[in-house]
Amino acid sequence: MVQYKDKTELIEALKKNYLLYDKEFDDIFEDRKDILKPGVDKSPSQNISYQLGWTNLLLQWETDEKKGIKVQTPAPGYKWNNLRGLYEAFYEKYEALSLHQQRELLKNQVNEIVEWIETLDHETLFVLEQRKWATTPAKWPVWKWIHINTVAPFKNFRAQLRKWKKETGTE
Repeated sequence: MVQYKDKTELIEALKKNYLLYDKEFDDIFEDRKDILKPGVDKSPSQNISYQLGWTNLLLQWETDEKKGIKVQTPAPGYKWNNLRGLYEAFYEKYEALSLHQQRELLKNQVNEIVEWIETLDHETLFVLEQRKWATTPAKWPVWKWIHINTVAPFKNFRAQLRKWKKETGTE
């Protein structure tokens, strides 16, 4: 697992991997965004909807905790051992948006996450149990929640998008 020495390094990794991820959508046309291909588990729209869902949840957990609202992770009505329904909810929530709109929304959410990280001190980001929503049996510090829901999938899902483009002849 990757480690970050400070929030600057985390922000740089987030921005870099987001920009590379977003660039994968440049040559995907709107009329092809919902095409599923064998061997690729998500259409381009589902791929970005997944990212929109998790980045939104991450921001919502923090907002709710600051308001004193008890946060239920991953989301009300969903359990960690059965996330398929949550993913389907992400797809349904964002499917009516154009790929351009999805990309703009994700860009805005990534910017919000960067702004949020900038407000956090080192202890809050890197020491365990600094947020109630991050205090799960996994015992992850906040930085790891951010990484797992942004940097890691931005990096991993690029390969899925490239495979999808190869399968559809877009590449």
